[in-house]
Amino acid sequence: MTILHSYSTLSPLHFRTTSLSSPRFTITGSILPFTKQKAKYHKELEAAVDVVERACCLCVEVKKSLFSSEGRILEKNDQTPVTIADFGVQALVSLELGRLFPSIPLVAEEDSAFLRSNNLANSVLDVVFDKAEFSGKPLSEDDVLDTIDRGGKDAFVFGSSPATYWVLDPIDGTKGFLKGSEALYVVGLSLVVEGDVVLGVMGCPNWQEEDSSKPTIEIQEYNDIISRLGVVMVAHVGCGTWKKRLNDISSNTENMAGSWIRCFVDKYSIIKEASFCISDSQLWESLPLSNSFDATTDIQSVSENQILLPVCCGSLCKYLMVASGRASVFILRSRVDRIIKVWDHAVGIICVQEAGGMVTDWEGSKIDLAADQEDRRALFPSGGVLVTNGNVHDHILMLISSSKSIA
Repeated sequence: MTILHSYSTLSPLHFRTTSLSSPRFTITGSILPFTKQKAKYHKELEAAVDVVERACCLCVEVKKSLFSSEGRILEKNDQTPVTIADFGVQALVSLELGRLFPSIPLVAEEDSAFLRSNNLANSVLDVVFDKAEFSGKPLSEDDVLDTIDRGGKDAFVFGSSPATYWVLDPIDGTKGFLKGSEALYVVGLSLVVEGDVVLGVMGCPNWQEEDSSKPTIEIQEYNDIISRLGVVMVAHVGCGTWKKRLNDISSNTENMAGSWIRCFVDKYSIIKEASFCISDSQLWESLPLSNSFDATTDIQSVSENQILLPVCCGSLCKYLMVASGRASVFILRSRVDRIIKVWDHAVGIICVQEAGGMVTDWEGSKIDLAADQEDRRALFPSGGVLVTNGNVHDHILMLISSSKSIA
């Protein structure tokens, strides 16, 4: 029986690293890897990159003191952990986006109920204060609480028509955030316009890069720096998916903040050669593909009829893996006892699609971001979510359909 453990640390050995991944590289030195003329939402994306990078710095700083401080880890009603970093990121992002784009609402994971009931607003204020840009009177505890609630469930009602709104996952993979210094977690931010994700930013402070093809010395030196500092990945509709190392995670390394590399999904077209990601809480045996293939998490012992399952926390880490060519497939099964949330998928969808991949439900239909007409927080994909490099997408859909007919 194969199960993925939420607390596992991701190692480069969990990935297939061949020349099939990221076949072409482009380095550019601008603030964004494409011009304003090519990107309709250039201003919004610049702001999103800036605030996600600052949010990642906040996470790194909070994590350093996490286990030596009191009152920084809480438990939600669904028994999942939440930290001061989660609330701090949401407050920071909400504050900055509200200042720059006051007419665009925010859909986010957290609300201030925990902070209010545990008198922890001041702890969040402390971690947000030096990361936020504000003018006028200093921030107060009430300001922080109200800012967090700007993205909460009761902040607004959308109605039946699609709208323009931000979607934020403050920390996707909080269990990984709480584990070790190298465990993966992602700050994810996207913008939805008329039902489509038009831009996305994912920041992953502990991402480790490895490329065995090493096409140039310049690329290898760049990857060496990325491996120490984590990455930020951006995507804009029609402009591709790109990554660079995170700013300001360490002050002791050379500044390569303006260097971007184009991201592409891998080119595997045979399922048994591809690597798969599944939900941390689901067994491989619960998925339709288990009828055709066994699975393993050990790259050293992959047999002829086995699929490789890299280990990491959170859905957005898995999207990041597929978009960067480090995994071929992420498959998630819908469950009666768990609602699929929009913030776990929105930014990943555009990053994978702009890298050349595909994202659908298990029937091959587009993920409907407006299915939750009231507040845009829930997704209802038929069967589940399928994220692939595109080459194996139809074959997997066929296997899923065949499994249904057998059942």
